[in-house]
Amino acid sequence: AGQLEEPLADSVRTALSAAVAASDPPVPDFEDTPARMAYVRWLGAMSPRLARRKPEFQSRVDFLQTVWYESRRAGLDTSLVVGWIQVESAFRKYAISSVGARGYMQIMPFWARLIGDGDVGKLFHMQTNIRFGCVILRHYLDRENGDTFMALGRYNGSRGKAVYPNAVWAAQKHWQVA
Repeated sequence: AGQLEEPLADSVRTALSAAVAASDPPVPDFEDTPARMAYVRWLGAMSPRLARRKPEFQSRVDFLQTVWYESRRAGLDTSLVVGWIQVESAFRKYAISSVGARGYMQIMPFWARLIGDGDVGKLFHMQTNIRFGCVILRHYLDRENGDTFMALGRYNGSRGKAVYPNAVWAAQKHWQVA
């Protein structure tokens, strides 16, 4: 299955374009010390779990920092996003699916044209790919009135079928912090 290109209202396309075009660096900003400590604890718990798939320390930290930042920016559960990346690409930056989806979050090339600058090659850039994925899922959640099951299905092109959302939720459990 693959995402379907759906017509977007001009206001939606403009909002999505603005969301992916923002040049914010993926550096978490914290309101207070407890929020910063929650991030540090999360990073400390996630790094060893990801070490087998991303053995180089700085690459792993950059990846986790970007996932944290972009998931929070889009109002998504961070463990859901990490589990979702595991299902989509098995943490492979240069993954390409049989239908042409690219990168960690398996972004379909039409999204680069619809809400990006048209450069499909940028979908292999870590922050760009993760930002696109989070913005697209947020869009689908909004379209599905917050129904994660339907939004994940829409993202995967299997709307209404349980296999894909169940796979993401199963993977998410590994990335949750007690």
